[in-house]
Amino acid sequence: MKRTYLFLMFIAILAIPAILLSPGCKPSNPVSAVEGDAAGKVYVAPGKFDEFYNIVSGGFNGQVSVYGLPSGRLFRIIPVFSVNPESGYGFSEETKPMLNTSHGYVPWDDSHHIGLSTTNGEHDGRWAFVNGNNTPRIARINLATFRTDEIIEIPNSSGNHSSPFLTENSEYAVAGTRFSYPLDNQESNPDVALNTYKQNFKGTVSFIGINPESGRMNLSFQVLLPGINFDLARCGRGPSHDWFFFSCYNTEQANTLLEVNASQKDKDFVMAVNWKKCEEYAKAGKGKVSKVQYAHNVYDEKTHSATSTIETETIVLDPKELKDIVYFMPCPKSPHGCDVDPTGEYICGSGKLAAVIPVFSFSKIQKAISDKNFETEFDGIPVLKYDAVLHGEVKKPGLGPLHTEFDGKGFAYTSFFVSSEIVKWNVEKLEVVDRVPTYYSIGHLCIPGGPTKKPHGKYVIAYNKITKDRYLPTGPELTQSAQLYDISGDKMKLLLDFPTTGEPHYAEAIPASLVQPKSVKFFKIEENNHPYVAKGEKEAKVFREGNKVHVLMTSIRSHFTPDNIEGVKMGDEVYFHVTNLEQDWDVPHGFAVKGANNAEILIMPGETSTLKWVPDRVGVFPIYCTDFCSALHQEMQGYVRVSPRGSSVPLSFSTGNKAEPTGTSK
Repeated sequence: MKRTYLFLMFIAILAIPAILLSPGCKPSNPVSAVEGDAAGKVYVAPGKFDEFYNIVSGGFNGQVSVYGLPSGRLFRIIPVFSVNPESGYGFSEETKPMLNTSHGYVPWDDSHHIGLSTTNGEHDGRWAFVNGNNTPRIARINLATFRTDEIIEIPNSSGNHSSPFLTENSEYAVAGTRFSYPLDNQESNPDVALNTYKQNFKGTVSFIGINPESGRMNLSFQVLLPGINFDLARCGRGPSHDWFFFSCYNTEQANTLLEVNASQKDKDFVMAVNWKKCEEYAKAGKGKVSKVQYAHNVYDEKTHSATSTIETETIVLDPKELKDIVYFMPCPKSPHGCDVDPTGEYICGSGKLAAVIPVFSFSKIQKAISDKNFETEFDGIPVLKYDAVLHGEVKKPGLGPLHTEFDGKGFAYTSFFVSSEIVKWNVEKLEVVDRVPTYYSIGHLCIPGGPTKKPHGKYVIAYNKITKDRYLPTGPELTQSAQLYDISGDKMKLLLDFPTTGEPHYAEAIPASLVQPKSVKFFKIEENNHPYVAKGEKEAKVFREGNKVHVLMTSIRSHFTPDNIEGVKMGDEVYFHVTNLEQDWDVPHGFAVKGANNAEILIMPGETSTLKWVPDRVGVFPIYCTDFCSALHQEMQGYVRVSPRGSSVPLSFSTGNKAEPTGTSK
């Protein structure tokens, strides 16, 4: 009884905002925490560029944001799992397939984590990966275009939180299920009682293969696991290259009131998976075929169109049968973060209900496995002895440790949610050397290159959950907060606050020099293979296929061709296929028609995009360009005439024909 009471008191303390719990961490004047020369360190002069791109997850908006560092300026919001009326993503006929799933069209998700592609453990500037937490998905963003190129749904998964973390050469992106549940295998019975959790609920870790040239993804294999929760993960590096490490909680296997019932044990697990052996077993046919359904959506830059395919099976490996692929290590308590240092020797757990930070040694893990130094098994999986695999514990570092990143100089930086601070500690000696307050209740943090073999260091960015006192109020909901700290010296120094969109969870930052030179300026019109492209004004036309009217339209500063269309009738579906003929950087054209109930479309130079419109009444409907393109932008417009069903008005189109002097209609 006493233990339960103390535990509940601790949970209550966790719920208290850090600004109340640790008033000493909050200076009486928050501005005093900023260094006097901070403004000069973050100032990027007109015509100059930021040093880093910061790629930030959008949380509940299902998008990704791109900021510059050190300025904190927002450059772009990339639609991924959510529709975007600004660009027409998810509304245009070409991008609708990107949001297809086995559940149908799902125009929203909850994006938590970013994974930037690496080669030899270092950022290579090719792709960014992001997870969809709700309807399990992983997306790939092309960093040459800053567009979503691919989305793959993850079957046998529910709550795709522990993803999309990459192996050292981007061989795989991994996805661990947050919620264990009766899996999707169509040969099993999914209708089971909730109180049979321990018998019928399972977890999985999925390995998504990545083509080294194109980035194209495929679901290579999955690992069947006990019914617990998988939280975060990191790949091994160097000597631990063949391994992946995951934090796990709810080893109590509770299915209700997890804040109490899933926090009873003093230790949960960090899981070690030998992905190289998994790969060997999968190729050798040691897995079992699981009959499932999941969507695989791919955008083709040549056709400027996406396709969606429903896949029907995957390979599942069972560690109860393949005994050398999965091991558990005890980790205190309810671990959240799981991070690997640049050398690949140290694996850092972050038990958010623990008063220590455990650091495991890869070489000790290998010895314990070789010696079969197990303390028990959990659902058939060996559990290594804690003391046998432990490098040591960082003592009394703070309250509520969550996430750790590294500067490449032998130091780690851990975020502490409850005490609202970042703590710097020596990885080898396990000694705290510095701490700074954050404002307030930090979640993730980001060091440029921090999760790679060679961090770029220089800055750490805090992503805070609470922003009281930091920005002008905007009603009951305040903007999210990011804070930039200088870590180039011995002491961390606060340089900048900047607001963020959505609710950022994790972010990765990459030197601009790895991305900027590869940026696509425009799409070559001669390479446009869209089925309804008009590569010049002479190819513009309008034709009918039953009740479908196709408009092959061009846009160029500052007119559409055609800009007058007649003969559309009630009951028709009109498809405006608009090709932007510009071949200059950053000259997009928009297109909208009055009464459309979807969105505009935004067409990049050399691209074709399609807006579907179903007229709801007889009349004349203006069309116009929605994106400023020239001094005559306002003149870039036209008209579509819609006649009654059965009308004899012929289908016709023109550009430059003057109106009749009498204004009479035919």
